[in-house]
Amino acid sequence: MNADGVRERAGSLPREPGVYQFREGDTTLYVGKAVDLRDRVRSYADPRSARIRRMVDRADDIEIAVTDTETQALLLEANLIKRHQPRYNVRLKDDKSYPMVQLTNHDAPRIEVTRDPDESATVFGPYTSKKQVETVVKALRESYGVRGCSDHKYAGRERPCLDYEMGLCTAPCTREIDLESYGEDVTAVERFLEGETGILADPLRREMEAAAEEQNFERAANLRDRLETVAAFHGEGGEAVQSVGDEQGVDVLGVAIEGEDATVARLRAEDGKLVDRDRYTLEAPGSEGGVGGEADGVPAVLAAFIVQYYAERDLPDALLLPERHGDEEVAAWLEAEGVSVRVPGAGREAKLVELALKNARRNVGRRDECGMLADALEIESARRIEGFDVSHAQGKAAVGSNVTFVDGSAEKADYRRKKLTDQNDDYDNMHALLEWRARRAVEDRDDRPDPDLLLIDGGEGQLGAARDALSAVDWDVPAVALAKAEERVVTPRRTFSWPSDAPHLHLLQRVRDESHRFAVQYHQTVRDEVKTVLDDVQGVGPETRKRLLGRFGSVENVREASLADLESVEGVGEKTAETIKSRL
Repeated sequence: MNADGVRERAGSLPREPGVYQFREGDTTLYVGKAVDLRDRVRSYADPRSARIRRMVDRADDIEIAVTDTETQALLLEANLIKRHQPRYNVRLKDDKSYPMVQLTNHDAPRIEVTRDPDESATVFGPYTSKKQVETVVKALRESYGVRGCSDHKYAGRERPCLDYEMGLCTAPCTREIDLESYGEDVTAVERFLEGETGILADPLRREMEAAAEEQNFERAANLRDRLETVAAFHGEGGEAVQSVGDEQGVDVLGVAIEGEDATVARLRAEDGKLVDRDRYTLEAPGSEGGVGGEADGVPAVLAAFIVQYYAERDLPDALLLPERHGDEEVAAWLEAEGVSVRVPGAGREAKLVELALKNARRNVGRRDECGMLADALEIESARRIEGFDVSHAQGKAAVGSNVTFVDGSAEKADYRRKKLTDQNDDYDNMHALLEWRARRAVEDRDDRPDPDLLLIDGGEGQLGAARDALSAVDWDVPAVALAKAEERVVTPRRTFSWPSDAPHLHLLQRVRDESHRFAVQYHQTVRDEVKTVLDDVQGVGPETRKRLLGRFGSVENVREASLADLESVEGVGEKTAETIKSRL
């Protein structure tokens, strides 16, 4: 996109706050916020650095989203950076997206708090305080009975669920309310989320007053607190968290930049005492040059960190910074939330900032292990790694494990496991496991993002089987193997023998060991469930075996049980109990 193209696109944009994205096809290159979309986008017609000129040249489209307030633009920008990871933005690697409220596109819409809304849903937000949003959504459900259940739970019901009994849902699933009346309630919820506070505040106030008249003061106090939350929901900066006052909590930030890597060290002081310290790595591409009028270098890193870090975290009473972040929207947001921002020049506060700077400098010289691994393997990224292993007992109870690590840490919510066809062939088992994973990815049946790297527990044979499976399904993801005997890293082109103290080797070892542990654990479970000596005991059928395992928890506990304990299980007589003891 050339300068004339940028000016032409900018001329059609509104003079309102919002967020803009420079895109190349389906890829987002850069996300920015603006008080005036037209002026901000027009500034890219004359980029201030060669790097930004290259970004503009690559872009073939500019997308925008208009927001009601500058605060919403600020938070939406952070959400989009988290979601798209644009290469030209400063990105906090462990940041979180902000919660939103969505009403799904169903005959009977569902309301829910989410960080990844459906494309077809009606979405409101973003908001910073998840607790505040959840309080409001619960109040909306109590007042208007909008369902919050999953589609699976909603479909095919013959009677209302517990939510109906608790007054949280009017049960459109069983037509306790007709869809037309339900739709009117959904419309009322939309009106509140669009800014009509009285839709919810008025009934809450009436209920509070009634509770007070009945001298049900605990209930009245609870409703008062909820009413305050609702009243503040659409106020100035209402999406942001509340300040706590009196500067009991102070965060001190220090920044160090080397190349495109940046480190922010955060110190936490409470009641005048240093209670916590941590460091965060950011990708800060082109930190030497600004973007369309944005602050550069340390100020840009500070502005990006403050917004992205404090998602779902309480803002401190005060922020001590090494220098001004220079972002007017961030400054307005912090001021609205009562956060005191200072750049101390002397005294104890200045010493705290210097300590934060020392912590940041101590880390920035070291490349993170994910980056080192990516460089060593010559791949684009190794931030998200999936590990695979198989386990069986001479071909019996064969299973496979699929673990996930993100930024070097286990992401247990993304662990998966699979029962495999019993066969005493590690290569075929690994082929089947990888084909299952690849096919789910290609057919869009896996809810996890594609990994940057696949790690196979084994050597050349296991890696070859895995790569054959990937090729058969046409899933293009780099794969390597880590052999246990000599800790050699096997790739399709060569084998590496890295030093035993290499951080990137330690990362692969952690993934390999976890995939092995998870596979063995699942194999032991399946072995007890699928085939045990109980199956060969005369008089012990499937139901009796199920009751035995349900009563004692495992075959090992059945083995240790006394005859009297065994006979206490329904279906187990004296003779059968003696046979079980003998067989085990």
